[in-house]
Amino acid sequence: MANEFDPKLPSNRMIFEIRRDPALYTGFAERMEAVMEQYALSPAERDAWRNVDVKTLGDLGVHPYFLPQVTRLVHGSANNNSKSAAASAYRSSFGDQIVDHKRG
Repeated sequence: MANEFDPKLPSNRMIFEIRRDPALYTGFAERMEAVMEQYALSPAERDAWRNVDVKTLGDLGVHPYFLPQVTRLVHGSANNNSKSAAASAYRSSFGDQIVDHKRG
């Protein structure tokens, strides 16, 4: 993944603000379409969010620090461990590009 951070990308501002505002954070997945509209995300960003496609969001310019936040916003952060829905969605977005360092 060749991530070139784009500070003007609406998804970056959206993630930053949602993480700091409990009213936006709570129930984000259920209100995702309205929130994406509010932040004027591009069609490519919207498709990537709908598909929880972290790799594409990174390619579009989402900051690498925010990429794991995407799956947590959609799948929740409860029981956040390597087997959680958020972690599984993150891994599946990258396919074979993620190396499990414990297994080599």
